[in-house]
Amino acid sequence: MSILSESLSSRISGWDATTEAVPVNLAPEGGMSYVRGPSAPALAYITIPQLVRETVSRFGPREAMVFPEQNARLSYYDLDRAVDELASGLLALGLVKGDRVGIWSPNRLEWVLTQFATARIGAVLVNINPAYRLAELEYALNKVGCKALISARAFKSSDYLGMIRQLAPELDRCKPGQLNAAKLPHLRSVVVMGEEPAAGVFSFEQLRQLGGPAQILRLPAIDATLNPDDAINIQFTSGTTGSPKGATLSHYNIVNNARFVTDRIHLAETDKLAIPVPLYHCFGMVMGVLGAISKGAAMVFPGEGFDAAATLDALERERCTAVYGVPTMFTAMLEALETRPRDLSNMRTGIMAGAPCPVEIMRRVNRDMNMPEVTICYGMTETSPVSFQSFVADPTDKRCETVGRVHPHLEIKLVGPDGGIVPVGERGELCTRGYSVMKGYWDDPARTAEASTDGWMHTGDLAMFDAEGYCAIVGRVKDMIIRGGENIYPREIEEFLLRHPKVSDVQVFGIPDEKFGEEVCAWATARPGEALSAEELRASCEGQIAHYKIPRHIRVVEDMPMTITGKVQKFVMRERMIEELGLIG
Repeated sequence: MSILSESLSSRISGWDATTEAVPVNLAPEGGMSYVRGPSAPALAYITIPQLVRETVSRFGPREAMVFPEQNARLSYYDLDRAVDELASGLLALGLVKGDRVGIWSPNRLEWVLTQFATARIGAVLVNINPAYRLAELEYALNKVGCKALISARAFKSSDYLGMIRQLAPELDRCKPGQLNAAKLPHLRSVVVMGEEPAAGVFSFEQLRQLGGPAQILRLPAIDATLNPDDAINIQFTSGTTGSPKGATLSHYNIVNNARFVTDRIHLAETDKLAIPVPLYHCFGMVMGVLGAISKGAAMVFPGEGFDAAATLDALERERCTAVYGVPTMFTAMLEALETRPRDLSNMRTGIMAGAPCPVEIMRRVNRDMNMPEVTICYGMTETSPVSFQSFVADPTDKRCETVGRVHPHLEIKLVGPDGGIVPVGERGELCTRGYSVMKGYWDDPARTAEASTDGWMHTGDLAMFDAEGYCAIVGRVKDMIIRGGENIYPREIEEFLLRHPKVSDVQVFGIPDEKFGEEVCAWATARPGEALSAEELRASCEGQIAHYKIPRHIRVVEDMPMTITGKVQKFVMRERMIEELGLIG
């Protein structure tokens, strides 16, 4: 890739070096739950390839990424060359700007190369959950009309290539790149990671060598056609109700969000950021990869999937300064540290996000993982993803008990059931408006209109502002329990139960009840080596919280049902309790 032109460089000069200062005032306006983010740093109207070129021009010899399991280390110069090589291969497949390319893989070098190579030619990267099975894969590929699929051969118990062949048995009889499958009518090319070829598919190494001088020469011309507002990424939401929706994001959405996220943790070219969170999710590919690229920092990927011991080993071995994770990941790392301490003296910062962050876990991470500047983020895939984040200089209680304050260039309001903005200190649904809001759900105007009104994205999360603009997430609109006319917020009960010395994690949810309409139910897991009973947990509530908040049903379980990103699935727990108790849902 060539170095940025002088005009482009002048448009964005200094943005990556300008760390967002703590603003003088981010308080709600007029006593109502409405806040606006600061107007600095300025938004950058650039594409992903432009972002990469600027970083390569400034930090080319520096280490860009490390994949210990694959024995791979790339400088930014190496990354630049590898991306152009792969982009040329994609062009040789016949892919053009706007074509959709699926990526189905755990965290591997090939994932990151594909992320940047698709952006290089303006193809839309479609993130496919590594946990998907046949029906989900078929739905995702057909929903967005993927023309190519780049896949790992296997991961854990998933035989990816086997599943692809089940959906497209025509692969056994076709030449690579010439698939015509009855169940996958849009798909033409399948690429499998590794060097070994297989019937009907390209190996990833073959794809890298597929392009030549003709394709390389096309890249500058393609650059001129790319627009920051172009769709560049589709991410499927979890689909807990109905079929998954394809949130469609632009260069402009995710480049700027990545910048602002890493501004708040003061990430710089001297940092090494460990990324054990999945690349298929915004946490990995936007906040992690693009965030590191925006600052010239090095990325360390501890493994294909999360493993607490392997992540801690990587932090120690690579002398990392930052790590990302969801609360359950940090809990696992804290427990692994108790078994075998590591030298984490280089650690400084990181992000805990993706789910509500328990206060006690946050405090232990600050102390035991040497991360005094860890921040909490809040957002959703549809907002690219982050809307709120702590500042590293925030008071400890604010960094532990809230999700921080609003991000630059965003507006947030909290609304009541009537749609009106609620006063400060009252609960309301959090709505976001600004540069980060998605372009829409792919080929789904009805659900797009349902989720967004006048540019305001409805999150479905209940939140509260304090007078200084700090935001606390207090539950989901749909999670709120109404017991005998009392509104009960599960998060409040969870925070209380997490104080119990034997509790590792706890989730509270409502189940149907003939008398009260709903009853409170709690699932808890014990800390390693502890014997926890439902009776002692219930007894710890007596006289401490209101009687109607005390869970009527408590189960101590081995683990919680959760998604691959570590988000707990309360709907699964609810269904299991309804079945166990013989209730009518």
